[in-house]
Amino acid sequence: MTKTDQCAHWKDYEMRKGFTRKPQRDEPATPGKNYITRSGLQRLKDEHRFLLTRERPAVTEVVAWAASNGDRSENADYQYGKRRLRQIDGRIRFLTKRIDAAEVVDPESPRTRQAATRAFFGATVRYANAAGTERVVSIVGTDEVDLNRNHISWVSPLGRALLKSAAGDRVALQAPGGTEYLIVLEVCYERISVEPFREPPGAEASAEGLPRRRQST
Repeated sequence: MTKTDQCAHWKDYEMRKGFTRKPQRDEPATPGKNYITRSGLQRLKDEHRFLLTRERPAVTEVVAWAASNGDRSENADYQYGKRRLRQIDGRIRFLTKRIDAAEVVDPESPRTRQAATRAFFGATVRYANAAGTERVVSIVGTDEVDLNRNHISWVSPLGRALLKSAAGDRVALQAPGGTEYLIVLEVCYERISVEPFREPPGAEASAEGLPRRRQST
């Protein structure tokens, strides 16, 4: 991999969507316990392991190579590599905190009474809006949000509106355009398939193949 390829890799890696979503300001990392499904926690662990044992060492190696090429203040490869390392370290710290605070909830675990019929964390809910349009969503942790799979956070406006509801209930959703009323049609608990962590193509940016600084004789 050439020096130019490495820089392109870093830029692409910065923008990739493989990273677990970081909570927004209006949806902070949940203080205290971080409720999450087992597969969601595994995804955090897989990303943490990848960054710590593979991506960071590889980028560090490339930074060391760039530093050997002369004036660091005018060395774009070195400056970019150092910035990438800071980003990786920040991500590792974030993931460590989320993993340490994780409280695993299994949607498939046996439930009795209200816990089996009302929507709590891990529930899959089918509801209809005022126009009669139906939608099915699963209530998951802030680290597991995936709108393509209809996975919503338990602290999102919709998640909050559906929590503790049961089939037949009418709930109020505080939407940007005003209050919207929804009718809960069904609440069930089943396996929630979370997208696993996937390494981006060419993620392990090794310094192998880069020209080495000549040794003085």
